[in-house]
Amino acid sequence: MNPNHMKRALNIIFWLQLIIILPGIAQKNTIPGAVTTPYPTLINLAVEWAIQGDDNMNGAVTVKFREKGAEEWSQGMPLFRVPAGQNIGFTWTNKHSGSIFDLKPGTGYEILLTLTDPDGGSEERVVEASTRAVPDPGNNAEYFEIQPGVYDTLRTQNGSKDKPVVYICRKGKATFSYIDLNNRKWVYIIGLNIGNLRTDGIGIQMNGASNCMVKGCSVNAVYGIVAYKPGAENCYISDNVITGTCEWTNEAMGAHGANIGEGIEMTGPGNVICYNKVTGFRDCISTMEDQHVVNQTCIDIYNNDINLGLDDGIEADFCFSNCRIFRNRLTNCFVGLSSQPGLGGPNYFYRNSMYNIIYGGYKLRRYSQGDVVLHNTVIKVGSGMGGNDSLDYAYFRNNVAIGGPTGGVNWGDYGSGNPCAADIYKPKIHCSFDYDAVGVFEVPYFAKIGKLPFSEVEKHGIERITLDETFINIQFPNPPLPEREIQDLRPKSGARIIDAAILIPNINDNYTGKAPDIGAYELGQELPHYGPRTSQQ
Repeated sequence: MNPNHMKRALNIIFWLQLIIILPGIAQKNTIPGAVTTPYPTLINLAVEWAIQGDDNMNGAVTVKFREKGAEEWSQGMPLFRVPAGQNIGFTWTNKHSGSIFDLKPGTGYEILLTLTDPDGGSEERVVEASTRAVPDPGNNAEYFEIQPGVYDTLRTQNGSKDKPVVYICRKGKATFSYIDLNNRKWVYIIGLNIGNLRTDGIGIQMNGASNCMVKGCSVNAVYGIVAYKPGAENCYISDNVITGTCEWTNEAMGAHGANIGEGIEMTGPGNVICYNKVTGFRDCISTMEDQHVVNQTCIDIYNNDINLGLDDGIEADFCFSNCRIFRNRLTNCFVGLSSQPGLGGPNYFYRNSMYNIIYGGYKLRRYSQGDVVLHNTVIKVGSGMGGNDSLDYAYFRNNVAIGGPTGGVNWGDYGSGNPCAADIYKPKIHCSFDYDAVGVFEVPYFAKIGKLPFSEVEKHGIERITLDETFINIQFPNPPLPEREIQDLRPKSGARIIDAAILIPNINDNYTGKAPDIGAYELGQELPHYGPRTSQQ
C-alpha cells in the first residue's frame, strides 16, 4: 500500500476511535451556557444557568440580589446543581437552578451569580429580572357590572394588558353555575359566586388562559377552578373560598377512596395560587399528572388554608423546577405535600404547617428528584417524617416531625406508616438530611433514614422531642377521626428546637434569637395570614 494512503487510513481509524471513546470520558470542567429567569411571579424569581460538563457535580453557584438602583447586596440561597435526567417520559437538562424568595411585586432586581468549579469554568454574571405586579384593574379596565341573581354560564371576552376586562357584582350576590375562561387573556373575575355540584361539575375553567385573575369568589363545586391542557399561564388565583363535597371518613381516604373532586387543579407555568380557603376535595390544590402535564414550572402556592384533603392537601406532582409551596396550613389531610414525582427540581416545600395528616407529610414517590424540604412542621399518626418511596437529590433541613400510634386502622388502604419519629424509605446517594428535629408520642422512640439510624445520617439533628416540650396545648391526633380543629403549631419557649436551625440565606435570615428555630415558625412570630384577606370573606 502507498505510504500516504496508509497514513491517511491510520488517521481515519484514529479519529473514528476517538469519536467512539470521547462520549464515555467524563468532562469534569464546566462550560457555562445561558442564564435565564423564566416566568417571574409576584414575589419570587427563578434563575437557571445552563451548563455543559461538570460530570463530577462539584460546581456551585452562589447568589446575591438587590433592587435595581440599590447599593447593598442581599445573600440568596445557592442554586442547586441539577444534572440532566429523565423520568416517566419527561426530560430535563444539565444546569444550576434555584429561586429568590419574598421579593417586592412589580420590582426590578439585579442578580449576581458566581459559578465556581475547581476543575475549570468558573465565571461571574449579573442578570436583571423583574417580578410581576399584583393584578389591579385600575381606571382603564372595562367593567361588566353584573346584577344580583342566579345565572347559568358566564361567557367572557378578552381584555389586554392595558385594558383588562372585569366581571364583578358590587350590589349584591351574583351566582353562576359555570364561568368560562377558556383561552381568555387579561380577564378578571372578582367577587362572584359559583355553584355546580353535579358529579362532573366545574366551577371556573381556564384551559389556555393567560394573565387572568380569579379573586374573592365563592366556589361550591366538585371541581372548583381548573386549567387542563393546554394549561394556564401567569394566572392569579387568590382570596377565594372553594368548597367541595368530600367528608372525613376512612372510606373516602386515599387514592382508591370514595372521594371526588379537585379544589384548584392547574397545569402550566407561572401561576400563583395564594390566600385561598379550600375544603373538602380529593386533592385541595394540585398540578396535573402524566400525559396531562404542560410545563409545570415556576408555580407559587402559598398562604392557603387547606382542610379535608381526602387524598392530598397539596399535590405538586410532575413539577419540573422552581415550583414553590410555602406558608400553607394543612389540617385533616390524608397526605400533606405530594411530589410524585419531582422532575429534576429544585422544587421547594417550606414553612408549611401540617396537623392530623395520615399517610405522610411528604409523599415523595415515583423516583422524585430535586425536592427541597425546609422548615415544615408535621404532627401525625404513624411515622412523623415519612411517606416517601425511592427518591434522589432531596434536601431536608430544619423540619419538625412528631409521629406516634397508627390509629389502629389501615387508613385509606395505605395506613399511616410505622409508629415512629422518622422513616425515610430508599433515599439515594445524592440526598441530604440534617438539622431536622423528630420525636414520638406514646410509642417507643425509633427513627431511621434509609437503613441507618437517624443520628448517623443527621449529625446536627435533634431526636426525642416531645409534644409537650415543643408546643403549647396541642393534642396528638389519635385517632385521626373525627376531623380535628385547626391548631397553632408555633413553638414553645424553652423547646429544644429554638435557635437550633442552620442558617439558610433568604429563607430564615430574619430570625429573632441567637439562630433560626427549627420548624414552620419562629418563637414569638405572629401567625401568617392563611386564607382569604378580603373583608367579604
